[in-house]
Amino acid sequence: MLNTIQWPGQQELQAWRHDFHRHPETAFQEHRTSARVVELLTSFGLEVHTGLAGTGVVAVLKGNMGDGPSIGLRADMDALHVTELNTCEHASQNAGRMHACGHDGHTSMLLGAAKTLAAHPDFKGTVHFIFQPAEENEGGARAMIADGLFERFPMDAVYSMHNWPGLPVGTAAVHSTAVMAAFDIFDLTLSGKGCHGAMPHLGKDTLLAACQLVTHLPALIAREQEVHKPAVLSVTSFNAGDTYNVLPEQVKLRGTVRCFDMAQRAKIEQRLRDAINATCLLHGLESHLDYRVSYPATINDPRHAEVCADVLAQVLGEGQVQRDLKPSMASEDFSFMAQQCPGVYIWLGNGEDSASLHNPKYDFNDANLPLGVRYWVELVGSLLREGKLPA
Repeated sequence: MLNTIQWPGQQELQAWRHDFHRHPETAFQEHRTSARVVELLTSFGLEVHTGLAGTGVVAVLKGNMGDGPSIGLRADMDALHVTELNTCEHASQNAGRMHACGHDGHTSMLLGAAKTLAAHPDFKGTVHFIFQPAEENEGGARAMIADGLFERFPMDAVYSMHNWPGLPVGTAAVHSTAVMAAFDIFDLTLSGKGCHGAMPHLGKDTLLAACQLVTHLPALIAREQEVHKPAVLSVTSFNAGDTYNVLPEQVKLRGTVRCFDMAQRAKIEQRLRDAINATCLLHGLESHLDYRVSYPATINDPRHAEVCADVLAQVLGEGQVQRDLKPSMASEDFSFMAQQCPGVYIWLGNGEDSASLHNPKYDFNDANLPLGVRYWVELVGSLLREGKLPA
Protein backbone atom coordinates (compact mmCIF):
# COMPACT_ATOMS: atom_id res chain seq x y z
CA MET A 1 0.00 0.00 0.00
CA LEU A 2 2.90 2.36 0.68
CA ASN A 3 3.82 2.67 -2.98
CA THR A 4 0.31 3.51 -4.20
CA ILE A 5 -0.52 6.40 -1.86
CA GLN A 6 0.07 10.11 -2.25
CA TRP A 7 1.20 11.13 1.21
CA PRO A 8 0.88 14.57 2.86
CA GLY A 9 4.12 16.44 2.36
CA GLN A 10 6.59 17.16 5.13
CA GLN A 11 5.98 20.90 4.79
CA GLU A 12 2.22 20.52 5.19
CA LEU A 13 2.52 18.28 8.24
CA GLN A 14 5.15 20.57 9.75
CA ALA A 15 3.02 23.66 9.15
CA TRP A 16 0.15 22.09 11.08
CA ARG A 17 2.43 21.04 13.91
CA HIS A 18 4.16 24.40 14.23
CA ASP A 19 0.81 26.20 14.25
CA PHE A 20 -0.42 24.01 17.12
CA HIS A 21 2.89 24.52 18.92
CA ARG A 22 2.64 28.32 18.69
CA HIS A 23 -0.83 28.28 20.20
CA PRO A 24 -0.81 25.72 23.06
CA GLU A 25 -3.98 25.26 25.10
CA THR A 26 -4.29 23.33 28.35
CA ALA A 27 -6.87 20.85 29.60
CA PHE A 28 -10.44 21.43 28.37
CA GLN A 29 -9.38 24.82 26.96
CA GLU A 30 -8.34 23.51 23.52
CA HIS A 31 -10.87 25.69 21.69
CA ARG A 32 -8.58 27.03 18.96
CA THR A 33 -6.88 23.67 18.55
CA SER A 34 -10.21 21.86 18.29
CA ALA A 35 -11.57 24.38 15.79
CA ARG A 36 -8.50 23.96 13.58
CA VAL A 37 -8.77 20.17 13.77
CA VAL A 38 -12.45 20.38 12.76
CA GLU A 39 -11.59 22.73 9.89
CA LEU A 40 -8.99 20.34 8.49
CA LEU A 41 -11.07 17.18 8.97
CA THR A 42 -14.01 18.83 7.22
CA SER A 43 -11.78 19.83 4.32
CA PHE A 44 -10.80 16.15 3.95
CA GLY A 45 -14.47 15.27 3.47
CA LEU A 46 -14.90 13.40 6.73
CA GLU A 47 -17.99 13.14 8.94
CA VAL A 48 -17.04 15.25 11.97
CA HIS A 49 -18.54 15.23 15.48
CA THR A 50 -17.69 17.81 18.13
CA GLY A 51 -18.36 18.55 21.77
CA LEU A 52 -17.32 15.30 23.46
CA ALA A 53 -15.78 16.35 26.78
CA GLY A 54 -16.22 19.93 25.58
CA THR A 55 -13.41 20.23 23.07
CA GLY A 56 -13.07 16.62 21.92
CA VAL A 57 -13.52 15.74 18.24
CA VAL A 58 -14.31 12.45 16.49
CA ALA A 59 -14.18 12.04 12.69
CA VAL A 60 -15.69 8.99 11.00
CA LEU A 61 -14.50 7.33 7.79
CA LYS A 62 -16.16 4.31 6.24
CA GLY A 63 -14.12 2.14 3.90
CA ASN A 64 -15.12 1.61 0.26
CA MET A 65 -14.79 -2.18 0.44
CA GLY A 66 -17.98 -2.80 2.40
CA ASP A 67 -18.97 -3.46 5.98
CA GLY A 68 -16.45 -4.64 8.52
CA PRO A 69 -15.02 -3.99 11.99
CA SER A 70 -14.71 -0.58 13.58
CA ILE A 71 -11.50 0.77 15.14
CA GLY A 72 -10.38 3.99 16.82
CA LEU A 73 -7.15 5.94 16.37
CA ARG A 74 -6.54 8.43 19.17
CA ALA A 75 -4.37 11.54 19.54
CA ASP A 76 -4.21 13.94 22.50
CA MET A 77 -4.41 17.71 21.90
CA ASP A 78 -3.64 19.50 25.18
CA ALA A 79 -0.53 21.37 26.29
CA LEU A 80 1.04 21.94 29.73
CA HIS A 81 1.43 24.82 32.18
CA VAL A 82 5.11 25.19 31.30
CA THR A 83 6.99 28.31 30.18
CA GLU A 84 8.87 27.45 27.00
CA LEU A 85 12.62 28.15 26.87
CA ASN A 86 13.08 27.31 23.19
CA THR A 87 13.79 30.22 20.86
CA CYS A 88 12.68 28.54 17.63
CA GLU A 89 10.41 30.29 15.15
CA HIS A 90 7.43 28.19 16.27
CA ALA A 91 7.89 28.74 20.02
CA SER A 92 4.81 29.21 22.17
CA GLN A 93 3.00 32.53 21.94
CA ASN A 94 0.83 31.76 24.98
CA ALA A 95 2.67 32.77 28.13
CA GLY A 96 3.08 30.00 30.66
CA ARG A 97 1.76 27.32 28.30
CA MET A 98 3.72 24.98 26.10
CA HIS A 99 3.46 21.79 24.07
CA ALA A 100 6.11 20.14 26.23
CA CYS A 101 4.85 16.59 25.65
CA GLY A 102 4.46 16.46 21.87
CA HIS A 103 0.69 16.44 21.62
CA ASP A 104 1.03 18.95 18.78
CA GLY A 105 2.90 16.24 16.87
CA HIS A 106 0.43 13.51 17.81
CA THR A 107 -2.47 15.63 16.55
CA SER A 108 -0.67 16.45 13.31
CA MET A 109 0.21 12.82 12.60
CA LEU A 110 -3.39 11.71 13.08
CA LEU A 111 -4.59 14.55 10.85
CA GLY A 112 -2.13 13.37 8.20
CA ALA A 113 -3.49 9.85 8.47
CA ALA A 114 -7.08 11.10 8.25
CA LYS A 115 -6.29 13.04 5.09
CA THR A 116 -4.49 10.09 3.52
CA LEU A 117 -7.16 7.53 4.36
CA ALA A 118 -9.96 9.83 3.27
CA ALA A 119 -8.32 9.94 -0.16
CA HIS A 120 -7.61 6.17 -0.16
CA PRO A 121 -10.38 4.44 1.86
CA ASP A 122 -9.40 1.00 0.60
CA PHE A 123 -10.57 -1.08 3.55
CA LYS A 124 -13.62 -2.77 5.04
CA GLY A 125 -15.31 -1.24 8.03
CA THR A 126 -14.95 2.07 9.84
CA VAL A 127 -12.16 4.20 11.30
CA HIS A 128 -12.86 6.70 14.08
CA PHE A 129 -10.25 9.45 14.40
CA ILE A 130 -10.35 10.53 18.07
CA PHE A 131 -8.87 13.91 19.02
CA GLN A 132 -8.90 13.98 22.81
CA PRO A 133 -8.59 16.93 25.19
CA ALA A 134 -7.05 17.02 28.65
CA GLU A 135 -4.72 14.03 28.77
CA GLU A 136 -2.42 15.82 31.23
CA ASN A 137 -3.75 14.98 34.72
CA GLU A 138 -7.38 15.84 33.96
CA GLY A 139 -8.66 12.57 32.46
CA GLY A 140 -9.99 13.78 29.14
CA ALA A 141 -10.33 10.19 27.92
CA ARG A 142 -12.55 9.39 30.89
CA ALA A 143 -14.64 12.50 30.13
CA MET A 144 -15.07 11.52 26.47
CA ILE A 145 -16.18 8.04 27.53
CA ALA A 146 -18.68 9.57 29.97
CA ASP A 147 -20.02 11.66 27.08
CA GLY A 148 -20.79 8.47 25.16
CA LEU A 149 -17.67 7.92 23.04
CA PHE A 150 -18.05 4.16 22.75
CA GLU A 151 -21.86 4.19 22.65
CA ARG A 152 -21.96 6.71 19.80
CA PHE A 153 -18.94 5.24 18.00
CA PRO A 154 -18.73 1.51 18.75
CA MET A 155 -15.21 0.13 18.34
CA ASP A 156 -13.70 -3.33 18.24
CA ALA A 157 -10.27 -1.93 19.19
CA VAL A 158 -8.56 1.39 19.86
CA TYR A 159 -4.95 2.47 19.28
CA SER A 160 -2.69 5.36 20.26
CA MET A 161 0.95 6.43 20.14
CA HIS A 162 3.32 8.74 22.00
CA ASN A 163 6.71 10.12 21.07
CA TRP A 164 9.49 8.90 23.34
CA PRO A 165 12.69 10.88 24.05
CA GLY A 166 15.75 8.65 24.37
CA LEU A 167 14.68 6.31 21.59
CA PRO A 168 16.31 7.14 18.24
CA VAL A 169 14.14 8.63 15.51
CA GLY A 170 13.05 5.84 13.18
CA THR A 171 12.61 3.34 16.02
CA ALA A 172 9.60 2.30 18.06
CA ALA A 173 8.71 0.26 21.12
CA VAL A 174 5.71 -2.04 21.50
CA HIS A 175 4.92 -3.68 24.83
CA SER A 176 2.98 -6.93 24.89
CA THR A 177 1.18 -6.00 28.13
CA ALA A 178 2.05 -3.24 30.65
CA VAL A 179 3.16 0.10 29.16
CA MET A 180 2.46 2.87 31.68
CA ALA A 181 1.75 2.80 35.41
CA ALA A 182 -1.41 3.60 37.33
CA PHE A 183 -1.40 7.10 38.79
CA ASP A 184 -2.87 8.25 42.13
CA ILE A 185 -2.38 11.55 43.94
CA PHE A 186 -2.84 12.61 47.55
CA ASP A 187 -3.14 15.78 49.62
CA LEU A 188 -2.34 15.45 53.32
CA THR A 189 -2.93 18.08 56.01
CA LEU A 190 -1.39 17.59 59.45
CA SER A 191 -2.89 19.79 62.19
CA GLY A 192 -1.33 20.30 65.60
CA LYS A 193 -0.78 23.19 67.98
CA GLY A 194 1.36 26.10 66.92
CA CYS A 195 3.72 27.68 69.40
CA HIS A 196 6.84 29.79 69.85
CA GLY A 197 9.89 28.17 68.30
CA ALA A 198 11.74 28.59 71.61
CA MET A 199 9.03 26.68 73.50
CA PRO A 200 8.26 23.53 71.50
CA HIS A 201 6.97 21.75 74.61
CA LEU A 202 3.90 24.00 74.51
CA GLY A 203 2.91 22.87 71.02
CA LYS A 204 2.24 19.82 68.87
CA ASP A 205 4.98 19.77 66.26
CA THR A 206 3.54 19.26 62.78
CA LEU A 207 6.89 19.93 61.09
CA LEU A 208 8.69 17.13 62.89
CA ALA A 209 5.90 14.68 62.09
CA ALA A 210 5.80 15.73 58.44
CA CYS A 211 9.55 15.32 58.08
CA GLN A 212 9.33 11.83 59.57
CA LEU A 213 6.62 10.92 57.05
CA VAL A 214 8.66 12.24 54.12
CA THR A 215 11.64 10.10 55.11
CA HIS A 216 9.68 7.00 56.20
CA LEU A 217 7.02 6.68 53.48
CA PRO A 218 9.44 5.39 50.82
CA ALA A 219 9.97 2.36 53.06
CA LEU A 220 6.41 1.33 52.22
CA ILE A 221 7.80 0.56 48.78
CA ALA A 222 11.40 -0.44 49.52
CA ARG A 223 10.60 -2.84 52.36
CA GLU A 224 7.00 -3.94 51.88
CA GLN A 225 6.42 -4.39 48.13
CA GLU A 226 7.49 -7.38 46.10
CA VAL A 227 10.65 -6.43 44.22
CA HIS A 228 9.38 -7.81 40.89
CA LYS A 229 6.33 -5.51 41.07
CA PRO A 230 7.59 -1.96 40.48
CA ALA A 231 5.99 0.85 42.47
CA VAL A 232 6.77 4.46 43.39
CA LEU A 233 5.56 6.64 46.26
CA SER A 234 6.85 10.22 46.11
CA VAL A 235 6.10 13.23 48.31
CA THR A 236 6.36 16.10 45.85
CA SER A 237 5.21 19.17 47.81
CA PHE A 238 5.84 20.35 51.39
CA ASN A 239 4.26 23.60 52.64
CA ALA A 240 4.53 24.89 56.21
CA GLY A 241 5.24 28.02 58.21
CA ASP A 242 6.13 31.58 57.24
CA THR A 243 8.47 32.94 59.88
CA TYR A 244 11.57 32.08 61.95
CA ASN A 245 10.25 31.68 65.47
CA VAL A 246 6.87 29.94 65.14
CA LEU A 247 6.16 26.23 64.86
CA PRO A 248 3.25 26.12 62.42
CA GLU A 249 -0.24 24.90 63.26
CA GLN A 250 -0.50 23.01 59.97
CA VAL A 251 1.68 21.31 57.39
CA LYS A 252 0.44 20.33 53.93
CA LEU A 253 2.02 17.59 51.84
CA ARG A 254 1.25 16.37 48.35
CA GLY A 255 2.43 13.31 46.52
CA THR A 256 1.84 10.54 44.03
CA VAL A 257 1.65 6.74 44.00
CA ARG A 258 2.33 4.69 40.87
CA CYS A 259 2.30 0.97 40.16
CA PHE A 260 0.92 -1.59 37.70
CA ASP A 261 -0.83 -4.14 39.91
CA MET A 262 -4.26 -3.06 41.20
CA ALA A 263 -4.13 -5.21 44.36
CA GLN A 264 -0.74 -3.70 45.11
CA ARG A 265 -2.23 -0.24 44.51
CA ALA A 266 -4.89 -0.83 47.19
CA LYS A 267 -2.30 -2.17 49.63
CA ILE A 268 -0.05 0.88 49.21
CA GLU A 269 -2.97 3.22 49.85
CA GLN A 270 -3.90 1.36 53.05
CA ARG A 271 -0.30 1.31 54.31
CA LEU A 272 -0.03 5.04 53.57
CA ARG A 273 -3.08 5.62 55.77
CA ASP A 274 -1.62 3.37 58.48
CA ALA A 275 1.67 5.30 58.50
CA ILE A 276 -0.11 8.66 58.71
CA ASN A 277 -2.36 7.49 61.56
CA ALA A 278 0.57 6.03 63.52
CA THR A 279 2.66 9.19 63.13
CA CYS A 280 -0.23 11.40 64.20
CA LEU A 281 -0.90 9.21 67.22
CA LEU A 282 2.76 9.48 68.23
CA HIS A 283 2.78 13.29 67.96
CA GLY A 284 -0.77 14.03 69.10
CA LEU A 285 -1.87 15.44 65.73
CA GLU A 286 -4.98 15.38 63.58
CA SER A 287 -4.80 14.53 59.89
CA HIS A 288 -6.90 14.85 56.78
CA LEU A 289 -5.93 12.72 53.77
CA ASP A 290 -7.52 13.27 50.37
CA TYR A 291 -6.39 10.25 48.34
CA ARG A 292 -7.58 10.27 44.72
CA VAL A 293 -7.43 7.27 42.42
CA SER A 294 -6.60 8.87 39.07
CA TYR A 295 -5.49 6.86 36.01
CA PRO A 296 -5.43 3.07 35.79
CA ALA A 297 -2.38 1.32 34.37
CA THR A 298 -2.12 1.27 30.58
CA ILE A 299 -2.09 -2.38 29.56
CA ASN A 300 -1.79 -3.46 25.92
CA ASP A 301 -3.74 -6.37 24.52
CA PRO A 302 -0.97 -8.82 23.51
CA ARG A 303 -2.64 -10.05 20.30
CA HIS A 304 -3.24 -6.52 19.03
CA ALA A 305 0.24 -5.48 20.15
CA GLU A 306 1.74 -8.17 17.94
CA VAL A 307 -0.11 -6.78 14.91
CA CYS A 308 1.10 -3.26 15.72
CA ALA A 309 4.70 -4.46 16.09
CA ASP A 310 4.52 -6.23 12.73
CA VAL A 311 3.17 -3.10 11.03
CA LEU A 312 5.92 -0.96 12.59
CA ALA A 313 8.50 -3.46 11.38
CA GLN A 314 7.15 -3.02 7.84
CA VAL A 315 7.29 0.77 8.11
CA LEU A 316 10.57 1.20 10.03
CA GLY A 317 12.40 -2.10 9.55
CA GLU A 318 12.36 -5.18 11.78
CA GLY A 319 15.50 -4.15 13.66
CA GLN A 320 13.98 -0.78 14.51
CA VAL A 321 11.17 -2.15 16.68
CA GLN A 322 11.87 -2.96 20.33
CA ARG A 323 9.47 -5.53 21.76
CA ASP A 324 11.01 -5.96 25.20
CA LEU A 325 11.52 -2.41 26.53
CA LYS A 326 10.71 -1.89 30.19
CA PRO A 327 7.40 -0.11 30.90
CA SER A 328 7.38 3.44 32.26
CA MET A 329 6.27 4.57 35.70
CA ALA A 330 4.69 7.61 34.04
CA SER A 331 0.95 7.42 33.35
CA GLU A 332 -1.47 7.91 30.46
CA ASP A 333 -5.24 8.30 30.36
CA PHE A 334 -5.51 6.22 27.19
CA SER A 335 -5.79 3.53 29.85
CA PHE A 336 -9.48 4.40 30.25
CA MET A 337 -10.09 3.66 26.57
CA ALA A 338 -8.10 0.42 26.72
CA GLN A 339 -10.37 -0.71 29.56
CA GLN A 340 -13.39 -0.40 27.28
CA CYS A 341 -12.08 -2.47 24.37
CA PRO A 342 -8.76 -4.03 23.28
CA GLY A 343 -6.12 -1.32 23.01
CA VAL A 344 -2.48 -0.76 22.10
CA TYR A 345 -0.26 2.20 22.99
CA ILE A 346 3.11 2.40 21.23
CA TRP A 347 6.17 4.63 21.61
CA LEU A 348 7.79 6.35 18.63
CA GLY A 349 11.39 7.48 19.16
CA ASN A 350 11.84 11.26 19.43
CA GLY A 351 15.64 11.16 19.36
CA GLU A 352 18.45 10.19 21.72
CA ASP A 353 19.31 13.85 22.29
CA SER A 354 15.71 15.01 22.76
CA ALA A 355 14.88 16.96 25.89
CA SER A 356 12.69 14.92 28.21
CA LEU A 357 8.92 15.13 28.23
CA HIS A 358 7.57 18.10 30.23
CA ASN A 359 10.93 19.88 29.95
CA PRO A 360 10.79 23.60 28.96
CA LYS A 361 13.29 22.89 26.14
CA TYR A 362 11.43 19.90 24.73
CA ASP A 363 10.27 19.97 21.11
CA PHE A 364 8.57 17.28 19.04
CA ASN A 365 10.89 15.94 16.33
CA ASP A 366 9.38 16.80 12.93
CA ALA A 367 11.15 13.83 11.34
CA ASN A 368 8.52 11.69 13.07
CA LEU A 369 5.57 13.30 11.30
CA PRO A 370 5.61 11.18 8.11
CA LEU A 371 6.57 8.07 10.09
CA GLY A 372 3.54 8.41 12.33
CA VAL A 373 1.24 8.97 9.35
CA ARG A 374 2.59 5.88 7.62
CA TYR A 375 2.16 3.77 10.73
CA TRP A 376 -1.48 4.80 11.13
CA VAL A 377 -2.31 4.21 7.48
CA GLU A 378 -0.57 0.85 7.31
CA LEU A 379 -2.16 -0.23 10.59
CA VAL A 380 -5.61 0.47 9.15
CA GLY A 381 -4.68 -1.46 6.02
CA SER A 382 -3.45 -4.42 8.02
CA LEU A 383 -6.46 -4.53 10.34
CA LEU A 384 -9.31 -3.64 7.99
CA ARG A 385 -8.12 -4.51 4.50
CA GLU A 386 -5.98 -7.57 5.19
CA GLY A 387 -8.29 -8.81 7.95
CA LYS A 388 -5.64 -9.06 10.69
CA LEU A 389 -7.79 -7.57 13.44
CA PRO A 390 -7.72 -10.21 16.22
CA ALA A 391 -11.11 -11.73 16.91
